[in-house]
Amino acid sequence: MQQRKLGPFQVSAIGLGCMNISFGYGECSDEDAGKLLNESLDAGYTFLDTAELYGAGRSETLMAKFLHSRRNDYTLATKCGLSAEGMKGSPAQIRTSCEGSLKRLKTEVIDLYYLHRADPKVPIEESVGEMSRLIEEGKVQTIGLSEVSTENLKRAHKECPITALQSEYSLWSRTPERGILKACQELGVTFVPFSPLGRQFLTGHSPDVTQLPDNDLRCTIARPRFEADAFAKNTKLLKRFGEIADANGCTKAQLALAWLLNIEEGALIPIPGTRNPDHARDNAGAASITLSEPTLSELNELINESTVVGDRYTADRMASADSEKD
Repeated sequence: MQQRKLGPFQVSAIGLGCMNISFGYGECSDEDAGKLLNESLDAGYTFLDTAELYGAGRSETLMAKFLHSRRNDYTLATKCGLSAEGMKGSPAQIRTSCEGSLKRLKTEVIDLYYLHRADPKVPIEESVGEMSRLIEEGKVQTIGLSEVSTENLKRAHKECPITALQSEYSLWSRTPERGILKACQELGVTFVPFSPLGRQFLTGHSPDVTQLPDNDLRCTIARPRFEADAFAKNTKLLKRFGEIADANGCTKAQLALAWLLNIEEGALIPIPGTRNPDHARDNAGAASITLSEPTLSELNELINESTVVGDRYTADRMASADSEKD
């Protein structure tokens, strides 16, 4: 797979989000997780993203279980500062989280350590300051932020250089275009889009909430766009989307990822998640797709926050999301 620069690292142009093997979209056996992880590395993925939150550490544990002998084959990112109990952004909590992640991952150093969410009770300088001390101690190589506002990115970057910022970004989730993308470009911060396939919607294979288990993220925090009525209206967009994919000789998933990869060449590194090795291989194919300017323009007009019905999160989650302050 083509490579892109991520701070001091060269990584695959598309990374692998490892939440799905333990959290958010139903059950995944250890055997299936191991198969996905190893086959993804074999397919050219060299950037793997997980978090303490995912399965209460299970995602990290599975990565250690199945990839310990291949630790030098990929750049490892994990996250602190968020758990099922809420925000954990104090220096003491971040240090405890780091020690826990190192133990579960069975590694001496985390390549990229993100603050999963900015804790509103803790100045971001305090959270990032502790993360910088973890760098000094050799436990972390570089640090990043997730779902923060432009203001918090700039404040954090003054405290310690930020290597990467991840936030939800896809054709149907455009919040980063309000300011954070530009800020990242100005500061030299790599932007890492998560949920680049719109939580499966852009692949054309997602069901609506009536066909999903209650603990699926599309039935909880990401529910509005998957409510039956909204979903039916949004699905109409996929007819033309599929025609554009066919015209470009690719799948819908590849088209959605190629749109991100073609926005600013060399700038974005999307991290789609999956539990299916075939889907991971299909996603990897997007790295070699070049889209014309007319195609990019049509995609922008076809699917955006004005043409999509429903917010990306529930109302309470939208109100509390720091990234929505841009």
